[in-house]
Amino acid sequence: VFSEDLHASLYFVNASLQEVVFASTTGTLVPCPAAGIPPVTLRWYLATGEEIYDVPGIRHVHPNGTLQIFPFPPSSFNNLIHDNTYYCTAENPSGKIRSQDVHIKAGKYILREPYTVRVEDQKAMRGNVAVFKCIIPSSVEAYISVVSWEKDTVSLVS
Repeated sequence: VFSEDLHASLYFVNASLQEVVFASTTGTLVPCPAAGIPPVTLRWYLATGEEIYDVPGIRHVHPNGTLQIFPFPPSSFNNLIHDNTYYCTAENPSGKIRSQDVHIKAGKYILREPYTVRVEDQKAMRGNVAVFKCIIPSSVEAYISVVSWEKDTVSLVS
């Protein structure tokens, strides 16, 4: 054992990242959740084990190991790049570690467009109970949750 080996290490910084969902109009930056001493070489792969490569203006791996997916028009959506599972590796003289899979999913359904949440019309006789339903557009319902009801800006139920 060489004395410099005693100070070598590989470790995960944030191993909890499992999914990244982003709007096609914004793109995303995904850091590799690994680091080490001495400095590590970081690489990104598809879940199939194929090392990814830069695609100018579409996908880039920065020298610090951050994977960048650039903004794109919806017509340019590509499953291989915009809805796929990736992982990264960190390697130095201590060895090599692999992150867990990270599903990176672009915004086929995340639109930065206006939408309206409305209350379904109901009829009830005075003194009876009426049940109201919040109508959320299907394009955003997976990303929205009802947290309160208001009448004339006064909270009724939280």
